[in-house]
This record gives sequence, structure tokens and C-alpha cells, in this order.
Amino acid sequence: MSKQAAPLSLDFTAATCCPPLTQQRVPGEAAAALAPAFKALGDPVRLQLMSMIASAEGGEVCVCDLTPAFDLTGPTISHHLRTLREAGLVDSERRGTWVYYRARPQVLRQLAALLAVEPTAPAGR
Repeated sequence: MSKQAAPLSLDFTAATCCPPLTQQRVPGEAAAALAPAFKALGDPVRLQLMSMIASAEGGEVCVCDLTPAFDLTGPTISHHLRTLREAGLVDSERRGTWVYYRARPQVLRQLAALLAVEPTAPAGR
């Protein structure tokens, strides 16, 4: 049996999955689909990797450029990248011996929209 996580079941081509959690309760299905992405970003190394990938010039980065940025082994970096991929946060493409990673902007938008907090008017006004 494979340990690979199921891909996200939400339609990330839609504008948003749900209103910000400060406005409305997150539906169970949406919470179940988004939780792996938030969990993946809960690790400091994966958060740094995600930042490096999302901010990469040209929109993608080779694993050969990611690995030297950490005091970790190649297999450990690969594990973290696989976790990001399985959570639906990045796409990857093998080119020869190297793998290139790209952020999935629509997924990041969905996560950001869920966490959006609208400014509120000061009390008494």
C-alpha cells in the first residue's frame, strides 16, 4: 500500500474555495482538503523550501539549487519536497538527472484567502 497522500480534492481553478475563516465556518470537506497543505508548511525547512520555490526567478528552481541552502542530506531535502508536492503546494518536472519545482499559485491564493482578515472598525465608532 502506498504512503503517498491523496491529491487535493478541491477545485483550485475556482476563484476561492471558501470565505475567510473569520467570516464563516470552514466546511468539513474544505478543511480536510486544505489541512495537508497547512501541515506541510508547518515545518520550518518546508516553509523555507516553499519560499525559495515560490520566489524563484523564472518561476521554478532546480533541486540542485535548493539542497546547498540547508545543512541536510539530499534524501532529507527530497523527503521535504515530496511532502510539499503531495500536499499540492508544488509541481515538479524531471529533466535529465535533475528535478525542477514550481509553486502552485492558485493553491497559495486559496490558503491566503482562507486566512485573510479584514480590518474592523474600532469599537464605539
